Amino acid sequence: MSINSTLPVTLDDHLALLGGVAASRVRLTPPPGQASMDDLIMAHQRGSLCELVDGILVEKAVGYEQSVVAATILRIIGWHVSANGLGLVSGADGFFQLLSTTRGPDVAFVARDRLPQGKMPSQAYPRIAPDLVVEALSPTNTIAVMARKRMEYFHAGVDLVWIVDCLHRSVAVYTSPTEVQVLGETDSIDGRPAMRGFTACVSDFFADLDFGQSIVVG
Repeated sequence: MSINSTLPVTLDDHLALLGGVAASRVRLTPPPGQASMDDLIMAHQRGSLCELVDGILVEKAVGYEQSVVAATILRIIGWHVSANGLGLVSGADGFFQLLSTTRGPDVAFVARDRLPQGKMPSQAYPRIAPDLVVEALSPTNTIAVMARKRMEYFHAGVDLVWIVDCLHRSVAVYTSPTEVQVLGETDSIDGRPAMRGFTACVSDFFADLDFGQSIVVG
């Protein structure tokens, strides 16, 4: 087999192309670069939540705090979408086949007109670009990792990406891979251009982070 220096060979090469993902998150079986959709399905059946990137199974970054915030956002968005019959909302175990990767955003909204014939997709991993994706940052998410994800999402046809920072309680609202507005707890957020009629207070997304702090015992 011929070798070309532009192609990744070592694990470090693959990690660099992934955006500096921690080596502990990369599955080595099958070897990096050789994983398929069947391997991804098998990993999920065995209880390992992975994404398929460049033929590599990459375990999703997880954290309880991020999961709580993502669940809150899903609940807030879900109520609006359901009440107005706008489409479907999924959580972190809802995966989408994009142009060259299979990703599972922490929260995703797909408008009715993007669904096949306006109905629930029959595929377990539908080839649909969501209208809105939400990613809650974990400590292992590097700037390069998130930049790559944004590129993938927008190139696949996503209209809006929210990157949620639990540490600073802010949301970076992207309408393209580089066009961004950062909103803090005192700001309001809307769903334009992906989700009509939606508005919320950013502080509502982080409300549960203060759970129990006002309880006095004794």
